[in-house]
Amino acid sequence: MRIPSKPFTIRCPKCNTSVDANAATEQTAVSIGASPSSENPRMEQPKSAPLFEPETTPVNGSAADKFMELLSSLVNQPGGHGGYTPSARSSWNPRKALVCAIEENREAIARGLSENNYQVFVAEDSRQAVERMRENRLDLVILDSRFDPVEQGSVFVTREVTVLRPVQRRRLFFVLLSPTLRTLDAHAAFLNNVNAVVNVNEVTELPKLIEQRLREFNELYTEFNAAMQLSAL
Repeated sequence: MRIPSKPFTIRCPKCNTSVDANAATEQTAVSIGASPSSENPRMEQPKSAPLFEPETTPVNGSAADKFMELLSSLVNQPGGHGGYTPSARSSWNPRKALVCAIEENREAIARGLSENNYQVFVAEDSRQAVERMRENRLDLVILDSRFDPVEQGSVFVTREVTVLRPVQRRRLFFVLLSPTLRTLDAHAAFLNNVNAVVNVNEVTELPKLIEQRLREFNELYTEFNAAMQLSAL
């Protein structure tokens, strides 16, 4: 039997008394919408990983300093007099990095990269990480294998990298942080489909280790990038 949505009156079959039924005006948990079980947090608009902003921002150099830096970068291009440094990037064109790490290591990693001329985004969970990967063209993704274990964060981030087309995948440097694997173990990197592996005990050396592997990566693709007229990663 369907109950009418408007107030109505019924008569008791035993005592013949009229009874007013006003169920629609009662403030039940469902009518108010305050029941946690009736809310779905996943229906909220997902937010992408925010930009990391260190507490202390270095003072910008003078126009002359910037001009000298630009001149130096031009000299270091292929065919320049100063030789070729494949991984060199200017401060006005920083690499974009996404950090997907456990809470205790996030700020240290982000700060280290920021101090080495990276534009850093820090994800707190899987949804922020995936949204940022879909919004921005990133140069570097750093993933801790223990990232967001409740939502299987490492699985979802890895999937986003795996589904990239080859031309996109070649332009993304993927780093895996692991509590068990050896730093810069090439075999482990190959098995995990990443460009570099770094043990979590060496996160303080992460910028230097990444720079080392990036240099090797760019040297490997020097001729390919030149043929495709692409800049070094």
